[in-house]
Amino acid sequence: MTRNKFMTADEAVKLIKDNDTVALIGGGGGLVEPTHIFRAVSRHFLATGTPRNLSVVHALGIGDRKKEGMNHFAHEGLVKRVIGGHWVWSPKMQEMARDEKIEAYVLPSGCVMQLYREIAAKRPGLFTHVGLGTFVDPRHQGGRMNKSAKDSLVEVVTIGGQELLWYKSFPINVAVIRGSFGDADGNISLDQEAANIDIYAAALAAHNSGGIVIAQVRTAVDVNSLPARSVRVPGAIVNAVVVDPTQQMSYDLPYDPLLSGERRGPIALEPPEPLNVRSFIARRAYAELREGDVINFGVGIGEGVAKMIAERGEVGRYYQTIEHGTYGGSLLVGTLFGFARSPSAMIDGPSQFDFYSGGGLDTAFLGFGELDQYGDVNVSKLGGMTVGPGGFMDIAQNAKKVVFCGTFDTKNTKIEIGAGRLRILQQGAVRKLVSKVEQITYSGRQATRLGNEALFVTERAVFRLTGEGIVLSEVAPGVDVQADVLDCMGFRPLIPAAPRVMDSALFN
Repeated sequence: MTRNKFMTADEAVKLIKDNDTVALIGGGGGLVEPTHIFRAVSRHFLATGTPRNLSVVHALGIGDRKKEGMNHFAHEGLVKRVIGGHWVWSPKMQEMARDEKIEAYVLPSGCVMQLYREIAAKRPGLFTHVGLGTFVDPRHQGGRMNKSAKDSLVEVVTIGGQELLWYKSFPINVAVIRGSFGDADGNISLDQEAANIDIYAAALAAHNSGGIVIAQVRTAVDVNSLPARSVRVPGAIVNAVVVDPTQQMSYDLPYDPLLSGERRGPIALEPPEPLNVRSFIARRAYAELREGDVINFGVGIGEGVAKMIAERGEVGRYYQTIEHGTYGGSLLVGTLFGFARSPSAMIDGPSQFDFYSGGGLDTAFLGFGELDQYGDVNVSKLGGMTVGPGGFMDIAQNAKKVVFCGTFDTKNTKIEIGAGRLRILQQGAVRKLVSKVEQITYSGRQATRLGNEALFVTERAVFRLTGEGIVLSEVAPGVDVQADVLDCMGFRPLIPAAPRVMDSALFN
């Protein structure tokens, strides 16, 4: 039988119907984002008013923080509901959530990816401990990020005496995915992509829900020309293949075989970061590394530890991982977070999160927006804006040790670092160490129950989470403990008789 699943983007988006639930793929900054199709959806809606009232689901962030990615869906009437793991890549969709123009929900990225597998297998949902005690726990907000979000997506259940969260299954009508090569049968290869993330899981969820799968690729190839092991999504579950010959690896990067893992190259030493607040915090956090650790880095200041490892030529001393499914190599940062140069392995995202939720990580370096007296951390809703945790919750709750990296306060802080000491010239206008966080993304009480270690590294002090509370364990040389630390916090930490002074060499 002769098949031809190739069609234009404008033809493909006509397959999306009003009220469909649509799974979108992407990892932020253009990582495996089917941008050509996203643009066609926006174009079709603005021209015809259809499709309308979509429910959009995405595990990771999608966009460029300006106009691409989820921003193409940020039209009133096009989308009625978004269930997203990370939102900062789409400021327009954040504004729609804030202004109650959509129903806004956030679920942990790993749970979304794993839920696709449960949907595909016709199981009732994902049963997991991830999210207990946080804002996705229905005893808190249940993942609802605004007043328009009223549905119950998560329930608390007890199975075999263990308390778990039940992330409920729902049908996926359309999955919009991306690959490198596709043939007329619909076979999709990811050989020239920088990650696998949840592409196969989302596609299978749509197909087994009786829905459709639309795949964007850069290159069309002949049927039977793709090696079987290169096909990550089989044609049996793909309905349409859209070719975009201008497709790039990211919005900023056309193509690099070192990032797709097709080739290995020497890991170039990075130039040292200039000494500033962010690089200092990374210096102190780096001291928590142990030879042979399996580690993860979150976006933000934690990336600085990855840069230090690359600067010092120590990539081989640790097993580096990122939630997109990549191991090893030299991790990229900023808008290219999620990419790794010369990685050692690439697996699917749901399996990577299996590794995390099972406690496979030794140490994670993550950021924090707010910290309170209970050891609770907020990174998911700040100043009333939906941010979303991405993989933060799956990672932070289960790593044996979490090193939270962040500035002590923010907005107009003025600090001088050098000559072995730190001076606070002007306190920040916004406190980050508060009496109660706006939203619980990491539960300190849950962490202490599990026996996991957590510390909080700032430029002027280091705090540790204990069963008794938050302990001030270290202060920077040159800092006045009362005026520069205690008077600038929303709670009083436990203080040992003499907090240790940080190594002055860190401040040179």
